[in-house]
Amino acid sequence: MKDKIHPEYHEVTVVCACGSTFKTRSTYKSDILHMEICSKCHPFFTGKQKLIDSGGRVERFNRKYAGFKKATPAAAETKA
Repeated sequence: MKDKIHPEYHEVTVVCACGSTFKTRSTYKSDILHMEICSKCHPFFTGKQKLIDSGGRVERFNRKYAGFKKATPAAAETKA
């Protein structure tokens, strides 16, 4: 391996906007890495995920496909 081509790998403190901190190792140049969201405040990991309906898209989809019904296996066999 060549000498002096690899970045410096050192311990970094990660600070989230929610206030949680943890230490990891990284090639980031500073000793503190600021994040906007982490696993302690992200909706996917906390279970507080909400459906965001922008402009009534869910209702429009439900109205559009309300008349369509899933074909039952018995009905599909009678057609064949």
